[in-house]
Amino acid sequence: MEISSDRALKISLTMKQKKLDNFLVWREKMKSEGKIKSNYPPFPHTSDLAELIGVVLGDGHIEKFPRTERLIIAANSNNEGFVKRYVEIIEKLFHKKPLCTKVKKANCIRISIYEKFISKRLGIPTGNRKNFQFKSPIWILKNRIFLISFLRGLYEAEGSFCIHKPTSTYKLLFKNTNSYLLDSAFEGLEMLGFHPHRSTNQIQLSRKKEVYDCKDLIEFRKYG
Repeated sequence: MEISSDRALKISLTMKQKKLDNFLVWREKMKSEGKIKSNYPPFPHTSDLAELIGVVLGDGHIEKFPRTERLIIAANSNNEGFVKRYVEIIEKLFHKKPLCTKVKKANCIRISIYEKFISKRLGIPTGNRKNFQFKSPIWILKNRIFLISFLRGLYEAEGSFCIHKPTSTYKLLFKNTNSYLLDSAFEGLEMLGFHPHRSTNQIQLSRKKEVYDCKDLIEFRKYG
């Protein structure tokens, strides 16, 4: 049974205040046997990392605890492909399987994993990121494949594909309230040769060919 984040934080803070560590002997034993990490090097620069950064920025959250951090990605319960994809990417990067928890009375699954220094290694702050002044990492901008993966993560989290054939309207949209994240999406699309338009809290492609080309390029909502 998964402990709620509020309860876990309360327990952790209480033990810290009382200077208790009931798991010290067990934790050191697990480290010596290689069952618990003893160091946390930077993630290698890969397409998976670029995509994970994108999806976490769009629809993720990092919680901070006294001895660890928790990464959460919220997923639509009906989108099994999304859940499977990001469970696999997280497992590949962290070398352990994340938890998938169904939210009661909501059409949502939380994909989560606990580990130290998640925020530092992803380059994403803990807590509320509404006004986070994000800049796309240079290693992503300098590599077309990484840039495509990064944009896929953003669009999988906050994107939508819309068609209204009677009016010949085609849209590939990215919505977010963080202006810096909108800047990154806009810049990335331009670098890939597209012609995005920006409005309040939204980046959109409207030319039919570009909409389909971009959708295919980032493999939007394609799983398996």
